[in-house]
Amino acid sequence: MITELSERSREIFRQIVEAYLETGEPIGSRTLARRLTMALSPATIRNVMADLEESGLLFAPHTSAGRMPTEAGLRLFVDGLLEVGSLTDDERRHIDAQCAGSGADLEELLEDATSALSGLSRYAGLVLAPKTDSPLKHIELVNLSPGRALVILVTESGVVENRVIETPHGMAPSSLVEASNYLSARLVGRTLSEGYDEITAELESHRAQLDELTARVVEAGLATWAGGHKGGTLIVRGQANLLDDITVEADLERIRSLFAALETKEMMLRVLSLADTAEGVRIYIGADNRLFNLAGVSMIVGPYNDRRQQIVGAIGVIGPTRMNYARIIPLVDYTAQMIGRRIG
Repeated sequence: MITELSERSREIFRQIVEAYLETGEPIGSRTLARRLTMALSPATIRNVMADLEESGLLFAPHTSAGRMPTEAGLRLFVDGLLEVGSLTDDERRHIDAQCAGSGADLEELLEDATSALSGLSRYAGLVLAPKTDSPLKHIELVNLSPGRALVILVTESGVVENRVIETPHGMAPSSLVEASNYLSARLVGRTLSEGYDEITAELESHRAQLDELTARVVEAGLATWAGGHKGGTLIVRGQANLLDDITVEADLERIRSLFAALETKEMMLRVLSLADTAEGVRIYIGADNRLFNLAGVSMIVGPYNDRRQQIVGAIGVIGPTRMNYARIIPLVDYTAQMIGRRIG
């Protein structure tokens, strides 16, 4: 549709969108006349704005106010007129430095990457952790304190995952060793999904008498980490950054609804499903967003690959539709590529 606009209409439309992204306010014809490089009268500009409004690209929030882009207009701008910037050296160094201490621990790397992205963008960052589908090399349960134990998983590809689980009250320390031995016999050399299926089959056929601890490990841990399309972990950081930017009560309610949606497993799978079909960074805007269908909210998300160049997760930023797309897109892209290099 952008090609159907005349050069004059494209320039006026671009200036309106850029002004909105800078200020969040509507812009009128007189202010717009001063921003344009071409000499146009306010009356001519108003006529063009009226045509753009009739096309569904602009709207007037008040009767006598200037114009702002609709979500369809923002979509058109991002797809056809946006000039994406580049990361500065300082931004690259910040992301690399924040993730440098993560070591081989995948979850720590993803936590650090999400925090770095949230800090630089000043919006909420999110990441969908990969499904663990590499065969396991080692599994171990370590006592932390009464009622809590650490499950350590090491895959043959070198990825380390740690999870804290609750243990039964009054459990004997020897039970951790027994549970480790039981799970090692069924999981080492297999993927989590394969091991989960085998253990589930044993439970269903009553061929195995699992103690309470082992049952909890299977139910609380492996059921969450199982491969295929049943697993994954969603990490969201920087909610405060997003909430600080929201001043209208209706917008705050949208953000609250968004975080509620993000907590569901179905939403995690939809994020990854969209990433699976994406080439590079994808931008989802407002109500046309197949993920959330929430007006006033945008998400920029980029997939990251494992060493086999398969997409295993996605990282991104959530914010109001009035965000700096040109700056945030390269931030998301670089962070996703950095994660891919670290886990590849």
